[in-house]
Amino acid sequence: MTDTVEVVPQTLLDTQKNDPSFPNIWQELVWRGLVHVSTDEAELEALLAGDPITYYCGFDPTAPSLHLGNLVQLLLLRRLQLAGHKPLGLVGGSTGLIGDPRPTAERTLNTKDTVAEWVGYLKAQVQRFLSFEGDNAARMVNNLDWTAPLSAIDFLRDVGKHFRVGTMLRKDAVASRLASDEGISYTEFSYQILQGMDYLELYRDYGCVLQTGGSDQWGNLTSGTELIRKVEGKVVHALGTPLITNADGTKFGKSEGNAIWLDPAMCSPYAFYQFWLNTADADVIDRLKVFTFLTRAEIEELETAVRERPFAREAQRRLAFEVTSVVHGVNATEKVIAASAALFGNGDLGVLDEGTLEAATAELTTAAVTPDQLGIVDLLVATGLSESKSAARRTVGEGGAYVNNIKVTDPEAVVDSELALHGRYFLVRRGKKSLATAVLMG
Repeated sequence: MTDTVEVVPQTLLDTQKNDPSFPNIWQELVWRGLVHVSTDEAELEALLAGDPITYYCGFDPTAPSLHLGNLVQLLLLRRLQLAGHKPLGLVGGSTGLIGDPRPTAERTLNTKDTVAEWVGYLKAQVQRFLSFEGDNAARMVNNLDWTAPLSAIDFLRDVGKHFRVGTMLRKDAVASRLASDEGISYTEFSYQILQGMDYLELYRDYGCVLQTGGSDQWGNLTSGTELIRKVEGKVVHALGTPLITNADGTKFGKSEGNAIWLDPAMCSPYAFYQFWLNTADADVIDRLKVFTFLTRAEIEELETAVRERPFAREAQRRLAFEVTSVVHGVNATEKVIAASAALFGNGDLGVLDEGTLEAATAELTTAAVTPDQLGIVDLLVATGLSESKSAARRTVGEGGAYVNNIKVTDPEAVVDSELALHGRYFLVRRGKKSLATAVLMG
């Protein structure tokens, strides 16, 4: 886990723009498929088309990194900022101690020290996606600042009295848990009150009038709008984005069953790029709309490419480049592309730094070899690229054996240990696509 995350250079943020072909930001959000549920649509459209407003989205530190589901909200925050509005990025130092109710079971409560540490990680990640300069500069807030000083009695008297148990029970997250064998604790049942209080505090302190979040959070989002209406007599708004799913019905945002995290220590830029590159044709256009700042015209051109030249995978390559650049930076993305090319003989493996090389070969079969196992036949067998020494000799004789992208044509050849990448690694290839890694030991 990284202690800090480099802030996206201002030059990259400066390249991000909303699409001027839309009459207003609301219409663009609708076209991109980012509006699933909201308070009054007409009022929201007028509000966002008018003078700058303050809006927020909250991120709970229930893990040491944000993930792709959070990325939808981060990019929505940025789109609204580009439209002239003022973002508040909230990291839940208090709500993270509880966690919002999951559909089936109680969350494991993390220690206060762990949550405080994760608050720092998430704050750094959120800051990457927003500009903290100019008239509508972003600001970061932590709900522990107003929750920690509040006594239980004050919380119940000043906040809890405005919530009706019947209404709370009807919230989807609560209702599903009540119907489960696990039930729900009073701790998680109270989560919606805490989130409602957040909105009230931000309304009072910053004039915040819009909260965004996933549609699965709708019950928590409206707890704030209802609280402000009761306490302040004012109408504020909420916007819920759709939960993103793949066209084949599988869950979006996971690879091999693992979440795609935004922290490079938990999901390397190489693995991140490959995730997007592997997007299905049926999903790629929707992903471009949600996760990139490409214009409608650019996306429509890529849609034509998918229809007419699907084998070229132009849309997938553009998607992978754009999203990886936003999350990890252009330099890291270019390294990943260079690594992908070099693995299959279309680039220089020697220019890859060790971290990028390790990430690029992480999914390959790896074999440990000693200095006396550097014969090409031994390498092919040790890595499993050939079933036997005779099969390995045939591969070499047919011109299909490569070590670090250098063709080996002599079955008796011994690879020079000095050729090991970073003193340790040999990329062994059979034919065009069968790859493995040999790691020199001793």
